[in-house]
Amino acid sequence: MKVYTTAALEDPRDAGTIFPKLEEVGYDGGFSFEAKHDPFLPLVLAAERTRRLRLGTAIAIAFARNPMNLAHLAYGVQSLSQGRFVLGLGSQVRPHIEKRFSMPWSKPAARMREIVLAIRAIFDTWEGKSELDFRGEFYRHTIMIPAFNPGPNPFGPPPIFTAGFGPLMTRVAGETADGFFAHPFNTRKSLLEHTMPALERGLALSGRAREDFEIVCATLVVTADTEEAFERVTLAARQQLAFYGSTPAYRPTLDCHGWGDLHPELNRLSKAGRWDDMTGLIDDEVLEAIAVVGPREEIAGKIESRLRGIADGVGITHNRAPDPELWADVVSALKQRAVP
Repeated sequence: MKVYTTAALEDPRDAGTIFPKLEEVGYDGGFSFEAKHDPFLPLVLAAERTRRLRLGTAIAIAFARNPMNLAHLAYGVQSLSQGRFVLGLGSQVRPHIEKRFSMPWSKPAARMREIVLAIRAIFDTWEGKSELDFRGEFYRHTIMIPAFNPGPNPFGPPPIFTAGFGPLMTRVAGETADGFFAHPFNTRKSLLEHTMPALERGLALSGRAREDFEIVCATLVVTADTEEAFERVTLAARQQLAFYGSTPAYRPTLDCHGWGDLHPELNRLSKAGRWDDMTGLIDDEVLEAIAVVGPREEIAGKIESRLRGIADGVGITHNRAPDPELWADVVSALKQRAVP
């Protein structure tokens, strides 16, 4: 099984030490994400300081940018990393797109589909395969003069992954992308009943088979070496799941298990700022269905059981543990397991 994680960087300069540690520990890939900093910048430093590690954005906010901008960024990091880059894109939510980035929001699934197709059209032009003539509902790219054409990338165009949760955005990944990042607010049951059928519908539209596509499931892991530490990370996991559960878009996972009534209560408490009360509603049944919980020596087996027949790789989410070396044994055990 391929093992990935996302590096939580308070300072983008830390990429110069964190990503080499991930490589040393044995991770197959390390991702950045868009929070306090641009997700592409730390990968430039990571590309210089690593040799094997797959690097990617998980995710960069697609609607905060445009296809040409994303294509240039992706081509640059692909060259710097010598072919190890994955362009991971996600949508964010409407208030952030309109009020934080001052960008348009409409038809998010259709827009994401068009962004991916437009980036591919730009890549094809740079690779010398076609003239640039992309005309969509949201984006239009019809000019590319030699002065602005970087030409073929020596390592080829990078793969494009998209992230999603709902059926429309998930189907878009299967139809247009090279891979999919599944959200951590999922259970095995919700992945099988909601995510996989939507991806299969998308793959059918593209004429591809499952083996032509890569699925990485972000998975919240709760484990520790001491009882005190275990209580601390368990509480943090309950807080994170309560936040997710309060969001209307993520209710289908709760509905899948007959826990739909939990969502409106979490949503009500979130609007009142009663975060501690929200946390108390995430009982052990909910926690252990969504997160992988247990002693460190059991984690690899539990992740395999969770993702068997579903994923090609796991993105370990572990409440931002600061030291990658703490996860060396889990990473080693996972890499020795196959998930057919």
